Amino acid sequence: MRLLLDTHALLWWLADSAELTADAREQIADGANEVVVSAASAWEMAIKQATGKLRVPDDLASTVEASFLVQLPITFEHSFRAGSLPPHHRDPFDRMLVAQALVEGLTIVTRDPRFEPYGVQLLAA
Repeated sequence: MRLLLDTHALLWWLADSAELTADAREQIADGANEVVVSAASAWEMAIKQATGKLRVPDDLASTVEASFLVQLPITFEHSFRAGSLPPHHRDPFDRMLVAQALVEGLTIVTRDPRFEPYGVQLLAA
């Protein structure tokens, strides 16, 4: 399985939080699965940190790598797909995750029900 962590799922995984469902935790930990983190999540976390709404590890990239997660850059194809999505959801970070999941064939690990109208594969975080 190829998984894309929504920002809250990433934060819960890194913090070893009980908020993450047992199924999500098992799938993320399964070495047979590819687990990716979008550059959009790093961007979202940096903005929230700058406004004082969130604390992020000092070297997020190294923390992600040490957790055996794969960084997913934002490509032109992802950007155009995000821009052409129906307006079910206005959050640009979440729209990028939907676009990346659709383009790359990823399952999004999330608790956000606003992803459902896009028909993307989901795994409850």
